[in-house]
Amino acid sequence: MRIDISFLPALGAAFMLVFARVGAMVMLFPTLGETNIPTRVKLSIALGLTLIILPLHRNAYQVDMSSLTPLLVLMIQEIIIGIVLGATARVTLAALQVAGSVIAQQLGLGFVTAVDPTQGQQGLLIGNFLTILGVTMLFATDSHHLVIEALSDSYRIFAPGELLNSGDVAALATRAFAASFKIGMQLAAPFLVFGLVFNIGLGILARLMPQMQVYFVGVPLSIVIGFIILAAVLTTMMGTFIGYFSGVMQDMTLR
Repeated sequence: MRIDISFLPALGAAFMLVFARVGAMVMLFPTLGETNIPTRVKLSIALGLTLIILPLHRNAYQVDMSSLTPLLVLMIQEIIIGIVLGATARVTLAALQVAGSVIAQQLGLGFVTAVDPTQGQQGLLIGNFLTILGVTMLFATDSHHLVIEALSDSYRIFAPGELLNSGDVAALATRAFAASFKIGMQLAAPFLVFGLVFNIGLGILARLMPQMQVYFVGVPLSIVIGFIILAAVLTTMMGTFIGYFSGVMQDMTLR
C-alpha cells in the first residue's frame, strides 16, 4: 500500500500563508495583541483560527512550490492584509479614548492619568475606563465574532495572489480614522454642552461676585455634576459604541 503525500508541501505552504494573515490580525486586535498578553496565548489563538479558516479557503491559494520568491511575496501580502484588518479594529476601539479625553477635559480631569491595560501606556483615567468597559461589552455581546467573520470574508475582498489596491486600503484607513474621531465626539457631546453651559455660568458668577473664589467652587462642582451626567448617559454611550463597532465589522463582511 502506497500513501500519497505529495500534497503536503502545498498544504503546509497554504497553512503558513493563512497563519500570516490571521497572526498579523491577532497581533493588532484590541485586548489580544497587547504586550501584557502572553505570547503563547496569542500564538494559540492564531493557530486555532488558522485551523478553522484553512479548510474554508484552502482552494483560494494557488501555491507555486517550484520557486521561493512568489511564496515570499504572497506571504508579505497576507501579512499586510492582516495588519489592515487588525488596525481597523484597533482604530475603531480608539473612539472610546477620544470620547474619554474630551470628557476628562470638560470635567477638569485632564491631568489624571493611569496606565491603560489595553494599550500598555499612559492614558486619561476616564478614557481608560471607557476603553476597558468597551472591550468588556464587545466580548459580553459576542461582537468579537464579527471580527472573525470579517477575517473569513476578507478572502473575497483581498483574494490571495491579487495585487493590493492601495487606493482601497487608503480609503479604508481614512474612513476608519474619520469615523473613530466622529463617533468619539458624538459620544462626548453631552459633556461638551455641559462644559459650555457650566463655564458660561461660572463666568457670569465671577462677574456678579468678584470676591468669590470661583475656581475652588467650580472644579469640585464640575466633577460631581460631570460624574452624575456620566452615570446617566453611560448605557446609551456604550450601546451607541457597540452599534458603531458592529456596523464597521459588518461593512467589512460585504453584507
